[in-house]
Amino acid sequence: MGTYNLPRDVKGEGRILFIFTGKSMLYTAIGATVGFVLFYLPLSALGMTMVGVVVAAVFALIGFLIGTMKMPNLAKFKFTQKTGGENIDDIIRRAIKFRTKGRKIYIYKEEDRNA
Repeated sequence: MGTYNLPRDVKGEGRILFIFTGKSMLYTAIGATVGFVLFYLPLSALGMTMVGVVVAAVFALIGFLIGTMKMPNLAKFKFTQKTGGENIDDIIRRAIKFRTKGRKIYIYKEEDRNA
């Protein structure tokens, strides 16, 4: 008899602390750092430490969502039809590149390469 390899579900093996992937951990840390520097430090100097902690946590949550979520594919909106299913951080990165390069971006479609 031959040996057969059974497919395994390895989706969760690349996760740190169960919900974090490497990318989402990085974005969470960046969001928490921005919230800490911009809001926690000034608000704690004014005596509103708890408000600063909450705002820093919200920024960390926003960073986590940017690192993990994908753009939904909604038929109602033209923007989501074009970007549906892509990672949000890729969309943000592409938008920043578009703005910095003088509003020019080159995208090669598969049918253009074969022609």
